[in-house]
Amino acid sequence: MMIKYERPTSLAARWARRIARFAFGLFVAALLAHRFGPLVTPHFVVLGLFSAGLAAFAVLLSVIGFVRLWQVAAVGGVASFVALVYAVVPIGSAGLALNEYFSKPAIYDVSTDTVTPPPWIKPPEAEQGWLKRPREVTPEDREAQIVAYPGLTGRRYDGALDRVFQGVKIVAEKTGISIVAQEGEENAEADLEDMVVKPSDAATADSEPDDVPIPLSRPEMVPGDMRPGRRSSDILVQGEWRTLIVGFRFDVLIRLREEAETTFVDMRVASRYGAHDLGLGAAFADQFLHALDAELLGIAGD
Repeated sequence: MMIKYERPTSLAARWARRIARFAFGLFVAALLAHRFGPLVTPHFVVLGLFSAGLAAFAVLLSVIGFVRLWQVAAVGGVASFVALVYAVVPIGSAGLALNEYFSKPAIYDVSTDTVTPPPWIKPPEAEQGWLKRPREVTPEDREAQIVAYPGLTGRRYDGALDRVFQGVKIVAEKTGISIVAQEGEENAEADLEDMVVKPSDAATADSEPDDVPIPLSRPEMVPGDMRPGRRSSDILVQGEWRTLIVGFRFDVLIRLREEAETTFVDMRVASRYGAHDLGLGAAFADQFLHALDAELLGIAGD
């Protein structure tokens, strides 16, 4: 007489696969809705943390499934393995974000000029929801930035203001910055037009000296209208930038200032939501400035 052994089935492994699959689908749907759809960052963070929590619970159930497989050869080893595969994405993403959160300073606004940062043309406004943050950047925040990112400084180029401004616009387009406002772009124009008297007009010029145009100085802004960090001769360029995969939104400001025969470029990057930018703001500013260095190798003056 043959005795047929019936293997038990691990319910924990089956539920682990179901929950992990749901967590994976929820995370991917939230990611796509945040990157390409209307989902705002506070809601995305909630859904991302919830999916990571479900995935962690699925991992626990899958471990139970493996234990049952080892002890009594319960059916469910494949289901437990599949659950682990599905759980990798939401848990890995949350783990990476948490690592940056605790390893980077809790600041959302970085600037290459920590004393007088470039002022916003249009101050960024966004409904923060549950991601509350201070409205103003404090000196302590700037000190934390200096400690965390000592190499984040402005750039000085041996080129005229108009040439550097051209390079900034080229690099902004390449790095995905959508320009939303500009101030002082007229400062990039030549101070004086070439007024070479043509030979055919020489007689007229000699007979009518009163008609010779008189160069006018560039109009200056009223001193009372100047904001801290802004001079009438500066150029300000404000734009919006989003991270490539997740689509976190950042506001970007670039200030160009002509000093003697050089042009100094400062940059400010602020996260649109939350009190912590996970180090993405400083990383993007550094990336932009390095790209600008490469671009201006071809157009900056000697």
